[in-house]
Amino acid sequence: MESRKPTEVVKDVVDAAAEKVSHLMAPEVPGAPGSAPPTVDEPTTPHDPLPPKREQGAPETRTPTGAVTGAPAVANGQQGAFLTTSQGARLRDTDHSLKAGARGPTLLQDHHFREKITHFDHERIPERVVHARGAGAHGVFTGYGAQEVTRAGFLRKGKETPVFVRFSTVLGSRGSADTVRDTRGFATKFYTDEGTFDLVGNNMPVFFIQDAIKFPDIIHAGKPHPDREIPQAQSAHDTFWDFVSLHTEAQHHTMWNMSDRGIPRSYRTMEGFGVHTFRLVNEAGATVLAKFHWKPKLGVHSLEWEEAQLLAGMDPDFHRRDLYDAIEAGAYPEWELGLQVFPDTPEETFAGIDLLDPTKIVPEELAPVQPVGKLVLNRTPTNFFAETEQVAFHLGHLVPGIDVTNDPLLQGRLFSYVDTQLTRLGGPNFAQIPINRPHAPVNDMLRDGFHQHAVHAGVAPYRPNSLDGGNPFPAGDAENAFLDVPVTVAEAPKVRANPASFDDHFSQARLFWLSMSPVEREHIVRAYTFELGKCYHQAIRERQLQCLANIDPVLCAEVATGLGLPTPEPTVPLADVTPSPALSQVGRTWPADGRTVGIVVDAGADADGVSRVCREVSAAGMVPLVIAAHGGTVDGLTVQRTFATGRSVELDLLLLAGAPAPAPDARPARDAKAGAADATVVDPRVLLLVQECWRHAKVIGAWGDGVRVLELAGVVGAAGVVAGDSPADVLADAQALLAAHRVWERFPASVA
Repeated sequence: MESRKPTEVVKDVVDAAAEKVSHLMAPEVPGAPGSAPPTVDEPTTPHDPLPPKREQGAPETRTPTGAVTGAPAVANGQQGAFLTTSQGARLRDTDHSLKAGARGPTLLQDHHFREKITHFDHERIPERVVHARGAGAHGVFTGYGAQEVTRAGFLRKGKETPVFVRFSTVLGSRGSADTVRDTRGFATKFYTDEGTFDLVGNNMPVFFIQDAIKFPDIIHAGKPHPDREIPQAQSAHDTFWDFVSLHTEAQHHTMWNMSDRGIPRSYRTMEGFGVHTFRLVNEAGATVLAKFHWKPKLGVHSLEWEEAQLLAGMDPDFHRRDLYDAIEAGAYPEWELGLQVFPDTPEETFAGIDLLDPTKIVPEELAPVQPVGKLVLNRTPTNFFAETEQVAFHLGHLVPGIDVTNDPLLQGRLFSYVDTQLTRLGGPNFAQIPINRPHAPVNDMLRDGFHQHAVHAGVAPYRPNSLDGGNPFPAGDAENAFLDVPVTVAEAPKVRANPASFDDHFSQARLFWLSMSPVEREHIVRAYTFELGKCYHQAIRERQLQCLANIDPVLCAEVATGLGLPTPEPTVPLADVTPSPALSQVGRTWPADGRTVGIVVDAGADADGVSRVCREVSAAGMVPLVIAAHGGTVDGLTVQRTFATGRSVELDLLLLAGAPAPAPDARPARDAKAGAADATVVDPRVLLLVQECWRHAKVIGAWGDGVRVLELAGVVGAAGVVAGDSPADVLADAQALLAAHRVWERFPASVA
């Protein structure tokens, strides 16, 4: 049977599909699976595997010891046109077991059945204890130059380094929702030519605990209750608040979680932080202390709380879908890597702040973030399990020029991140998995073990040796060897204790609160009230209110009112702190790359005007979604969402080009969103779109008959609602408002 090249098959399939849809005017919407549209009939002409989609990447083909193979990335995937066993023997059939007659028992000799079922039974590996729910992407990092503070080669000006980034929630299991209130992981693997460097951070710059020995405690408290295994992926329950209200060093991180930072709009609109203080070494051997920051090109933006809850049900994959769709659409996510740099003094403090305390920040007004490079994510994984699930990060993956400090949380993580891979990835050779393979020569004297992929030569994996000619040889300064900085350790007894500087648990939580805008404070009050309101035990609510009283009396009073409890008096003096405007997300404008624009149409809409709007939206780097009563087309416009399948929560901007009458399926028996359809001249699901966008502070625009929908919804003239005769003018005004993310002034805040 003749086998065809996959490129020929793809071209034929794409050409056929293009011919069928050439009359449609809507731009392509990202997210479709597969690198070519499927045919209606089952394909029967053998051909090699189809290539990955154009936006997909894969680990560079390296040997287990870091050598370049020269093979294409697809060489790691399946090969050939025909079905085989795992050993390469071609198979005629995989739909039927080998039986003693058509109605007889399955035979033990059916080696294909046993291989297929046995492998399936062992496909799952243990999920991560934390950060189980994640999404990853490939990209490139370009250094700006930082030689004055570090010798790390990947930060040299113009140096390009391939990277893999994994974003994640912390508490939820692999199948939990993306939009829960939680801290997000932001881990980056730099494949440098000096070895792999892992920057294992979060979207919040502090942590709940100061010492790693407490890590099992905070995670046990935050995870589902061990008796019922509920609630999933959330902190609104008794055990979490029991712990953080007793272990008050957690109050600062808890405040960040209760802020809008806990419900980000997108991975693309998150800051990232290295959390800890690191020690940097330059070529001359001089050292400084530093904190790592990721600054997103699109700004820092969040969801509205009701919006986050709706998304958890409507699209639990919202964040990973957003990331992959943006990359596929060419709206590549970007961040700048920055450093806060501090003198390396014996005290390891700056402006009175202990740099070894992971529950503290240094405000950017005191130590500005200095950009040292740019990260661009431009490829999605080819295989989620092989890449995103098997990638292994470790804070001890360091390169020359970057060293650790005595931060007690960092010190414990240095142990835990290697230890956890031994079970999760099946042994000590996890660095040989393709996604983890270094892009530098490896000569480590580590041998054997489960899943050993290297074929090591020689007879002397020890030092010193003469049988292998002395190889491997120690490197020195001339060979750019890693340097463990010889920091003097003060004479002290062995103790289980923290320094006195770690005792301040409330001042920085107060600093964060006072740095928020009024609307952000409203959201924090709502979050505390919601979460504590979910606790069963009043004693826990009262204890946490006491913590809030020690942070700020206004915050405490507002939450107490919501809980129906008296407001306690503080037990410690309120800290005298200077707010840090850099901590607020509100008040600036940003690019709208990758945002989603919904356009409601009906048969009476101006199809040419809508087509022009779609093209302008696409040209601006955003994604247009035409929304109508039914699928297919409306006046030549391809419909991407119907009133039944669409919901406001996937939109950043809503445009109304028509006033659709109630559709035949606008009945509660068919679609509960329809409500009392007979009572309105406009499909009630369109009114619901408007009402949800309005209360989530989103920009809304309308022209033509669409203005009538605004009138029926009662939102004409409201802040952030644009009406006009020209589609182009309405879009331009709406885009200008979208640059601020949301129209928060629509709802004046009551918390000053």
